[in-house]
Amino acid sequence: MYIWEQKDWPNLTWDNDTLARPLAKVSREQGRLLGKMEGLGFELRGEAHLHTLTEDVVKTSEIEGETLERDQVRSSIARRLGMDVGGLVSADRDVEGVVEMMLDATGGYARPLTEDRLIGWHAALFPTGRSGMHKILVGQWRDDSSGAMQVVSGPLGKQKVHYEAPPADRLPEETARFLNWFESPGDLDPLLIAGMAHLWFVTLHPFDDGNGRIARAIADMALARAEGAAQRFYSMSAQIRLERNDYYDMLERIQKGGLDITPWQMWFLNCLGRAVDGAQETLAAVMDKARFWEQFAKEPLNERQIKVLNRLMDGFEGKLTTSKWAKLAKCSQDTAYRDILDLIERGALQKDPGGGRSTSYSIRAKKSE
Repeated sequence: MYIWEQKDWPNLTWDNDTLARPLAKVSREQGRLLGKMEGLGFELRGEAHLHTLTEDVVKTSEIEGETLERDQVRSSIARRLGMDVGGLVSADRDVEGVVEMMLDATGGYARPLTEDRLIGWHAALFPTGRSGMHKILVGQWRDDSSGAMQVVSGPLGKQKVHYEAPPADRLPEETARFLNWFESPGDLDPLLIAGMAHLWFVTLHPFDDGNGRIARAIADMALARAEGAAQRFYSMSAQIRLERNDYYDMLERIQKGGLDITPWQMWFLNCLGRAVDGAQETLAAVMDKARFWEQFAKEPLNERQIKVLNRLMDGFEGKLTTSKWAKLAKCSQDTAYRDILDLIERGALQKDPGGGRSTSYSIRAKKSE
């Protein structure tokens, strides 16, 4: 029996005594992080917000097995936020759609979550009307015309059913009840609201695809409401990506159980706590970047050098080589090599250990303590 088949669904419950300590700890650490961010200047907070949203969009898609180009995501977010950052590139429609959803969820956290808004998010996620090669219903609830909505894994013919969602004919009533609760949840702690909202929506699974991404966007919206701030400085999706197997295992366990969701709320709070802890890396990266440009702002660097240096400090994956420089800066390898040598002489770059074809380079700026 699935959780939605229980007699008293959706009257979800949990043990407040069990959750009291982790809830207090996460709330405390969340407050400390926001306090630190308030102490930064406007530009640094904006940079941290951009960095976090980029991670959120990239990682929420990775959880579903979809890879988005980080440069495109960052550029799309920066343009929509009106931020003056270098190296902007054009973004594909699928990138723009995820960014649009996430910014609407967090930037517009105070506006009511409605059926029309959810449908708009879904349409933004699937601008072509397809999920991969498969045509899906976009901007409307699923109709189960091809069978029950199931979460499965394994090869065709040997698939394992992890979960089966409520029948499509129940969706209008079920989603209306969810949305009414989300807008009037009573005196529940905001962090528990975020965890419950995530679980409840993904249990309904109202769309043909994209339910996980939308559920995480709803959780982020609830967290933004809890903080009363649109700017995000930690990424739940990035942390869930690191714990993806546990995430899916916990969802399956809870959805096949009773209405007591204490284990899910405990997992969600602990995951949130680890996400808040991970934000220290974001803060350190932002401070390192600020110190770097304080040191080299007056150096006569060309546009290529500025573009690639910013790219290095904004989450560059792998090692920087002359060929990668040439690709990023859209120049020849000879020009890339001259740019690199110039930066080494200025003390901005250093050659990494090793040589020959594997020669790579990295930032040589003073790091934050």
